[in-house]
Amino acid sequence: METSPHAPSPRRRVSRAERERQILDAAVAVFAERGYANASMDAVAERVGVTKPVLYTHFGSKEGLLLACVARARTELLDVTSEAAFAAESPEDMLRRGTLAFFRFLDDRAPAFTLLYSEASIAAEAVEAIRAQQTDFIAGLLGVAAPEADPLQLQGWAQVIVGACERLAVWRKRDPRVTAEQATEYLMDLAWSGLAGRTDRP
Repeated sequence: METSPHAPSPRRRVSRAERERQILDAAVAVFAERGYANASMDAVAERVGVTKPVLYTHFGSKEGLLLACVARARTELLDVTSEAAFAAESPEDMLRRGTLAFFRFLDDRAPAFTLLYSEASIAAEAVEAIRAQQTDFIAGLLGVAAPEADPLQLQGWAQVIVGACERLAVWRKRDPRVTAEQATEYLMDLAWSGLAGRTDRP
């Protein structure tokens, strides 16, 4: 039996992983545009081109979908900052590259950044997990520069840097004149100059 040349092509079967990626992409966009309270599963499903039950099958609920968006951002953030830092040639360069990668990540994924900070009350635990992840990561970088430093001291320094990066990120969102490179240098001006003079202290 011959197939008509005008017959529609069969739809490509999408893997579960690819479908979940599509759903998360759409959810980040819808949540960022409308806010969590005003976003609907119908809007996300329509943007993906699936039925609403498909969303529930993959993520269980609207809150589950939001948390999955945050979890993906957490993984991606660690990936890009780690890759940048491990390409560096010195401890100072590790911190600089990692910080710049953080700001560029927020630029490249602006809707995800909007989502994290606008819906922090709903996903507070998940957002705090991102802070803890990045604090541990930065403490590890600082440990390379100051191998004799007390672990608690490294954590304290890392907490300060993570907090500063968050505030710089919020400021940049309000004032787009500030580039990722400028924000990185502002951080380095204070953080590294201070650390360089303290890494040999007990």
